Amino acid sequence: MAERRNDAKHSSVHLPLARLERIVAGLPKIRSLKEGLIQGKRHERQAHIIAEVKKSSPSAGLLRAAYDPAGVARTYEQAGAAGISVLTEPRHFLGRDKDLQQVRQAVNLPILRKDFVSDPYQVLETRALGADVILLIAAGLEDALLKQLYVTALAIGLDVIVEVHTQEELNRVLPFDQAIIGVNSRDLNTLKTDLEQARDLAPLIPPGRRKIAESGIKSRHDIEDLQAHGYSGFLIGETLMKSDNAAATLRGLIG
Repeated sequence: MAERRNDAKHSSVHLPLARLERIVAGLPKIRSLKEGLIQGKRHERQAHIIAEVKKSSPSAGLLRAAYDPAGVARTYEQAGAAGISVLTEPRHFLGRDKDLQQVRQAVNLPILRKDFVSDPYQVLETRALGADVILLIAAGLEDALLKQLYVTALAIGLDVIVEVHTQEELNRVLPFDQAIIGVNSRDLNTLKTDLEQARDLAPLIPPGRRKIAESGIKSRHDIEDLQAHGYSGFLIGETLMKSDNAAATLRGLIG
């Protein structure tokens, strides 16, 4: 988080906040992931999958040496993804802002920017890069800052996913009633995944709130199990990026 805040300060030297605000003010309305999760015209058993584009991760290492984010995103769109998640964090995931811009040019789906967002500048930057959805990670943000980022994101038209891993984090974010709740089954300290976390937290989320499951989803069985616990969307990255045939894998997961 601190590294990305420092990056934001450096970026604001080249693109001042006031200029960034003018750019954002002139942008068209987003493609809403939240509305898609509510209104998606899918068979009852079909899954809304936010398919992730990333080059590397701390848990899995390098996923693809020949990395073409726009090409991967087009494959996902053609296979039926409900949205695309793009990693832009440069140090641990080897992401770039340019990756998101390339994906925006390639697909018409809602795009989630995944990064360690901890500064209001990054919120406006997210919109300017072409994303429709922003991820706010409760574990890394104090309440006042989390609220500031959430309010800023809504004010400029972004959808918001607030990510939690524990019941304590969930209780903190429930007041943000316009946000999609993302339950991450990966422990950010150990990097281990356990879908039991998503199962345990599901009944604690009020009925009617959009909730998605993140991390550790590897099979259609996993998805059907989590659907039974009320999850309406699934963020899947490594399973797809490691696949020799991502389109077929995604279609199988969608059902």
